[in-house]
Amino acid sequence: MIAYPLRPRFMEVLKARYTLHRLDLATDKGALLEMAGPVCTAMVVNGHVAVDAAMLDGLPALKLAACSSAGFDMIDLEEMSRRGITLTNTSVALVNDVADMAVLLMLAARRRLVECDAHVRSGDWTRKGMFPLTMSTAGKRAGILGLGNIGLAIARRCEAMGLKIGYSGRNPKPGVNYDYFGDPAALASWADILLVATPGGAGTTGLISATVLDALGPQGTLVNVSRGSVVDEAALIAALRDGRIANAGLDVYLNEPDPDPELTALPNVTLFPHHASGTEETRDRMSQLTIDNLDAFFAGKPLLTPVN
Repeated sequence: MIAYPLRPRFMEVLKARYTLHRLDLATDKGALLEMAGPVCTAMVVNGHVAVDAAMLDGLPALKLAACSSAGFDMIDLEEMSRRGITLTNTSVALVNDVADMAVLLMLAARRRLVECDAHVRSGDWTRKGMFPLTMSTAGKRAGILGLGNIGLAIARRCEAMGLKIGYSGRNPKPGVNYDYFGDPAALASWADILLVATPGGAGTTGLISATVLDALGPQGTLVNVSRGSVVDEAALIAALRDGRIANAGLDVYLNEPDPDPELTALPNVTLFPHHASGTEETRDRMSQLTIDNLDAFFAGKPLLTPVN
């Protein structure tokens, strides 16, 4: 069952190996589930597709949901586990590009790259003179919220740039020598730059609150490459507008693809269209890993990247 397609050439690979039922293309999804649902033991899905108990009821034979994205916020993992369905995802395939984007957003926000670009293009450099001084990054404190694979890759990059690293998460990571902070506010109070790389979902909704932003302070930078829901966006808009934090670099938003106009109108936020993993190479790796999990499943071999 194809609930969300892979890249075209990888769809051709799937078509050659398996019988595909295209839920993503069906005009009557209920009819397709009624017809094909009872025979489908595997499904290709993505974090943008809602997979709830009602959909799973139409897939009584399902044993594997191969998710072609890292995030799976809209997938009811607890219900899948209850039914004995395994979820795989592709987070390991996108680590480097997402970590690179976190660093890019950090630097672009602090050095006001977008405004400087406009300063040159508009002729203001000639008319108004040199652009105002910006904020340095080397030697600062980078606090990383969520030290998973992506968080660790961000930390390595920041460390190489001369930043001191701290982190926060559910528990301290064994074998990690970075400073650990028990909650986001404590991490933000210590940090000059707060980089958010934690999973989305109900457990992290609004984790970056007004309290956390106030702890980050008027010289602080927020970078979010996780999910828009992790940040209290109204509090972020107010903090940016009032100068309670200096700037932000965002790849994700509460309402996508239509972020709040109050947010997008602010000059001290650098914006990217939820595209941190959006390179040809990484999207190919994500598609290939999805197929590799399917192949392992149908061959009776261990799955490569099980989530539950």
